[in-house]
Amino acid sequence: MASKQTKQLLVVTMSTLAFTLCFAVWMMFAVIGIPIKDALKLNETQFGLLVAMPVLTGSLVRLPLGMLTDRFGGRIVFFALMLATVLPIYMIGEATTYWQFLVGGLFVGLAGGSFSVGIAYVAHWFPRNQQGFAMGIFGAGNAGAAVTKFVAPAIVVALGWAMVPKSFALAMLVMALSFWIFTYSDPAHSGGGKIDFREQLKVLRDPQVWKFCQYYSIVFGGYVGLALWMTKYYVDEYGFDLKLAALLAACFSLPGGVLRAIGGWLSDRYGAQKVTWWVLWVSWICLFILSYPQTEFTVKTVAGPKTFNIGLNPWVFTLLLFIIGVAWAFGKASVFKYIADEYPKNLGVVSGVVGMVGGLGGFVLPIMFGALVDLTGVRSSAFMLLYGVVWVSLSLAYFTEMRRSDAMHPHAPEPMHSK
Repeated sequence: MASKQTKQLLVVTMSTLAFTLCFAVWMMFAVIGIPIKDALKLNETQFGLLVAMPVLTGSLVRLPLGMLTDRFGGRIVFFALMLATVLPIYMIGEATTYWQFLVGGLFVGLAGGSFSVGIAYVAHWFPRNQQGFAMGIFGAGNAGAAVTKFVAPAIVVALGWAMVPKSFALAMLVMALSFWIFTYSDPAHSGGGKIDFREQLKVLRDPQVWKFCQYYSIVFGGYVGLALWMTKYYVDEYGFDLKLAALLAACFSLPGGVLRAIGGWLSDRYGAQKVTWWVLWVSWICLFILSYPQTEFTVKTVAGPKTFNIGLNPWVFTLLLFIIGVAWAFGKASVFKYIADEYPKNLGVVSGVVGMVGGLGGFVLPIMFGALVDLTGVRSSAFMLLYGVVWVSLSLAYFTEMRRSDAMHPHAPEPMHSK
């Protein structure tokens, strides 16, 4: 009989590996979408819609999956979800027309719903003072976006893009079976049908839940949007080939996933509020710099006209992306530490709501990125849009929390209490 510590270790390890693969599948079109775009002669907006389709389904199913997890437990829901995605993933490799890719992407997107299942499943195995770190480890599965960027280009070059989904389908089947063999059901997290769905949905009336949704729409929605968009951005903006572009894009995707555990630890130690506040500030500054487009201007001087070029070279650009990836890794963990602290009994459904809204941000953003490029011709308009979203989140955090917090007034006298 395995000890509780052994069970905890197996649950968090297998859940993280499973989520990593699910996220890699979810981000698959970020790489294979480029040769598909060339083959089908898609414009920027059509490409944005193509890469975003899996994100739509993966976002919409997060709420019902979170509710099912609270009701039946995470192990059985996670296992069934992975099995349900195997055939749709394989069929992407057989698609030939644009509409087939769009429809196939919708079914493949179910893999993205695994987050709201796994985050609640893992959290229930740990005491409250360790939940931030445990959920951070699980959330490091976001690094699946980087796994896709490392693995998929090599498969595309060697065997063609169609072998990417077929390989991922086989990997998903093996992972589902391994997950079932090496994990355990948590009796405290198996409601057995006793939880009322109407009671669960009452959290939708809580304005604090929607505030967490706003935060997550940038730290996760923005992460997904850029993870889908950056490979193509490097190809178009700097003229890199697919393998180098994917490698540099992974400099954003990888820290945005693997460092989430550190964000969970920081949130356990210093509080979710402080971590989220500083994440938003770092994002705001970096996105302001990234928003500046490649610019050429001429100045009339006493010696005649002189032309100047201002813009980010690829290495400074990649460094700024790396910093944002680190910040958003911490932010994704801090938002769910907020949720674990405030809603311990409704963790599945609240994480489902917040994950759904954050995921919908990841669906909308690539489409908006493409539309902005088609309308303005400025590729950095993607970062201008994200800058605006962060500004809204910063304002919301200040007026609802930070203005009255000790962090903003560390030396303020304590209020007088009437006797």
